[in-house]
Amino acid sequence: MRWRCLIIDDDPIILKTIKKWSSMVEQLEVVAVCNSALQSMEIMKTERIDLLFLDIEMPELSGISFLRTLQNPPKVIFITAYAEFAAEAFDLNAVDFLLKPVSLERFLKAVNKVIGTGIAPVEGLNMHVEREWLYLKANRKTVKIFLDEIVYVESAKDYIKIYTQLDTPLVVKYSLTAFAAKLPHKLFARVHRSFIVAINRITAFTNYDVELGKIEIPLGRHYLGQWKSLSKTNKVLVKHPILL
Repeated sequence: MRWRCLIIDDDPIILKTIKKWSSMVEQLEVVAVCNSALQSMEIMKTERIDLLFLDIEMPELSGISFLRTLQNPPKVIFITAYAEFAAEAFDLNAVDFLLKPVSLERFLKAVNKVIGTGIAPVEGLNMHVEREWLYLKANRKTVKIFLDEIVYVESAKDYIKIYTQLDTPLVVKYSLTAFAAKLPHKLFARVHRSFIVAINRITAFTNYDVELGKIEIPLGRHYLGQWKSLSKTNKVLVKHPILL
């Protein structure tokens, strides 16, 4: 499948760069480039667009406002110089969020999330595995948190507490259900109405709880069957015999 792309940015250098990089990917086809969201509206009416590379801060109409006007929006990769927009962008189900200046490596990683297949690196480019992360608003800041640092997440009324290797949890205004939807299911599991755990941190479990080293997290009855199915595909130590 070839993904028909529309690039929208008021920075001519970004337009030229993203267009050039897109032409290097066989699965992408650039339909048009626009320097404003308003200019792109006519193109969206007449052309099939599968993927938007969309700037956020633009005159007259921002990328976020423009996306909200679309009844059936295509996949979106936001491109911006402002990290504080990350949480709002992901609330709109953006595939990825690229901060300017954008590197070719980061661009290819974002595109891979869309097309679902590997892209061969450009010859001579030193590629490496990049850690997954999220931007979250906490303490009047937008904080970057790496997924591989999360040990577990606890619900606290209208907030969640994200526990990492650090002693103090990160407190974020978010529902546990909404946050769970943003996490890779292969890496995290909901084990209780109030808890999400990182699967690779689990050292043992019973019918009643899971252990993350010395930390014990309750295993809710509602999630027991789901967890048993998941545990069969993961190497988790059973500390007491249970029926699986």
